Amino acid sequence: MPRRVVQLLIGLVLYGAGCAVMVQAGIGLDPWTVFAQGVSRQTGIGIGWVTNLLGFLILLLWIPLRQKPGIGTIANILIVGTSMQATLGIVPPITGWLAQGVVFLGGVVLVALASGLYIGANFGPGPRDGLMTGINARFGWPIWAARLAVEATVLLAGWLLGGTVGLGTVLFAVLIGPLVHIALPPFDHRRRATPAPATPAVSAG
Repeated sequence: MPRRVVQLLIGLVLYGAGCAVMVQAGIGLDPWTVFAQGVSRQTGIGIGWVTNLLGFLILLLWIPLRQKPGIGTIANILIVGTSMQATLGIVPPITGWLAQGVVFLGGVVLVALASGLYIGANFGPGPRDGLMTGINARFGWPIWAARLAVEATVLLAGWLLGGTVGLGTVLFAVLIGPLVHIALPPFDHRRRATPAPATPAVSAG
């Protein structure tokens, strides 16, 4: 348990840091961060604090979907945006297309590693992932359809509010799935907890 808790906390801190790095690269963001950035630009509230607030509001949508949050869900709401806001105070905006591309890719890798850590700790989904699985369970939509509908909506809303949509948005969509697929197995406690199949005894003869 202590190891899983530490893994969860490190993963969430790194996730927020990775999102902040992508923000400072300035070439595009994932749909939810585009939305948070758009709200931030319209309200003047820091994007990290907006991320925390959105996480809480999304959690309220779990109620009609009959979803139950876990420890990881609550920690996600409290930590990711806070880490993001703190990192933005340290990492300056990046200029120059080559540097922007390299820094953005570094942010995507950091987010993928962080996802492997906090998902692998198995303390419950983040509020956004839980929204997708809740729609799937409540209405029978396939996960991919729920994700597409929700993320397309928040991406469009974020863009209309002034969030950054660009090459980075496409790169994130293409790269994050395969990178998380690589990052998750080494940290997945459910895989470690599954006993290996017994090896049949071989008699001498």
